[in-house]
Amino acid sequence: MDMAAPEAQPDDILLSLPEIHCHNCIRDAETALLARDDVAAARVNLTLKRAYVTPVGDVPADALVETLASVGVVAHPLDPTALQSKATEAAGRALLMRLAVAGFAAMNVMLLSVAVWSGATDATRDMFHWISAAIALPAVAFCGQPFFAGAWRALRAGRLSMDVPIALAVLLALGTSLWETALSGHHAYFDAAITLCFFLLAGRYLEFRTRAAARSAAEELTALEVPRATRIVGGVPLEVPVADLSVGDVILVRAGGRIPVDGVVRVGMAELDRSMLTGETIPVPASGGSAVAAGETVLSGPLTIEATAVGRDTALHRLADLVAVAEAGRARYTPLADKAAALYAPGVHILAALAWAGWMLWTGDMRVALNIAAAVLIITCPCALGLAVPAVTTAASGALFRRGVLIKSATALERLAEVDTVVFDKTGTLTEGVPQVLDWADVPDEVRRVALALARGSTHPLSVAIAVQGGEAAEVTDIREVPGFGAEGLWRGARVRLGRTGWAGPEDDGGAGLCTWVDLGAGDACRIRFADTLRPGVAETVSALVDAGLQVEIMSGDREAAVAATAQAAGITVAHARIRALQAKGRRVLMVGDGLNDTGALAAADVSLSPASALDAARVASDMVLLGTQFDALPEALRCARAARRRIAENFRIATIYNIVAVPLAVVGLATPLIAALAMATSSITVSLNAMRGIWR
Repeated sequence: MDMAAPEAQPDDILLSLPEIHCHNCIRDAETALLARDDVAAARVNLTLKRAYVTPVGDVPADALVETLASVGVVAHPLDPTALQSKATEAAGRALLMRLAVAGFAAMNVMLLSVAVWSGATDATRDMFHWISAAIALPAVAFCGQPFFAGAWRALRAGRLSMDVPIALAVLLALGTSLWETALSGHHAYFDAAITLCFFLLAGRYLEFRTRAAARSAAEELTALEVPRATRIVGGVPLEVPVADLSVGDVILVRAGGRIPVDGVVRVGMAELDRSMLTGETIPVPASGGSAVAAGETVLSGPLTIEATAVGRDTALHRLADLVAVAEAGRARYTPLADKAAALYAPGVHILAALAWAGWMLWTGDMRVALNIAAAVLIITCPCALGLAVPAVTTAASGALFRRGVLIKSATALERLAEVDTVVFDKTGTLTEGVPQVLDWADVPDEVRRVALALARGSTHPLSVAIAVQGGEAAEVTDIREVPGFGAEGLWRGARVRLGRTGWAGPEDDGGAGLCTWVDLGAGDACRIRFADTLRPGVAETVSALVDAGLQVEIMSGDREAAVAATAQAAGITVAHARIRALQAKGRRVLMVGDGLNDTGALAAADVSLSPASALDAARVASDMVLLGTQFDALPEALRCARAARRRIAENFRIATIYNIVAVPLAVVGLATPLIAALAMATSSITVSLNAMRGIWR
């Protein structure tokens, strides 16, 4: 069931299901797993694309992967200890609870304050003030903890953050209010203090929601490492944790399994899927002496491998380290709100201190001076500033979500508005990622029939592309797959073959591109050509981006001829882009990719996007996720980001104008609690309404 993410138990086996997309997929996966006698429970989460399997005894993860493969579900083992999302979920719940308490308390204190503002006097006024204090003090103590803790950390580090004036304003408002209440004074700021907490917590929670889906891509990459492996000891295969492997160990990897270490093939012949690491769409052969890397998938096999690098030294782990470094670099981006806060925080303290000193010199009354300083801090406290960015971000994120784009990062829209270059991955992003037969009708009839018969007995991606063409197959017997070469059988007494150049075809294909060969046993081989077709609407999207003044390029690890053909079909003039090289020239880069090999580029780019069909690691490395299959929403997202940036700038201007009007009232002593509360609420509501105003215009 696709409920909230189930909690993995210590003995659970966690599987990544990157290609599931509907509830039928959930049903098929759970039914297949529960049909095994050694599985006690199985739960599939569609949102996270994971399966949680409770085994009976010691069940190899590879066996579960094979079970799911039998029903057409692609699965990869995950290490549950490498995924840490509980802390983030708890922080969100705690923030929401504080927001709810602050809202409830603010409504009650405001209700009591109305009586005071309406003219309640003497004992009645004092009673309402003491009741307000009884509500506000514990509420602020609980709800204000994020601000108090942030202010304390900033002061210990010898710097001023936005939390410092917030915490000081709240504490001073409560302190002066208690003083006034104890002396039967006319004014108290309990309502302003708790309302301040409510509005600022609302801003914090909006920020949290915009980045709630974001997790560390480096963590996800680490989790994708195979948790267990089959080690050969004395000729006997033993399943052990990958952490126990050492350089020199001999490891058995069966067909369909992922390689857990970097190493060299000692025994066996197979084809490897390297697309997650290199982007290459076509499997490559591996035999004795071939170098292999962690993360590659054995399509046929098995292979016996001698480990040359394990753990943190593998290619996959080095990729995770690169992603972590790239993410840290992008995290240094300074949002507009933080830039404003750097100027705002010291200014507020200086202004409040000057107001206190001036009134002390003028009146010599500490009580009056503190009341004025508290009023200045409350009036200038950044409710509007705290809502300026989150309100716009939330409104824009909702608008984009309705158009099929999910925003994950709190600063993604700001960074997207600055983009001037878009870099696309090729395989699986611009293209479907699945080979398609070209000119099938031009292939001779007998060749088609033999090819269909041989292809239906093979799991190679090119064979699958042939098999889906349909039609009548020849009566080929004794069909067998030859790992690394193709498939062969007997037809009319002759040995027929479907496979690679040099085995089923000539030794030199003359640069024929992506193709396979059919040998009918008569010495003449017939070529069948393939191509990876563009996603629908790609050419139109590229044209719209170019018309908007953006530079569009391709980055791919695929063959040069394949990249050039895709670029031409999509209308892209520049291929083989490099993110760091573009950034060194001062370009702001949007990276669009879907594979494990793209995660480094996705994390390194100024902003990144991946389709929903992408691997988990690619999606979590991205700032945005495209929920559909087409990219027509991308130009709209760019326009929305630029509109959102304008709205943020407008909100800052509104907040500035508010302070220019309200601050003099506080400094000259005219800011009563009523005026302070109304001013705060008015500025916050104005900013929120402006954020929701026509984000697409």
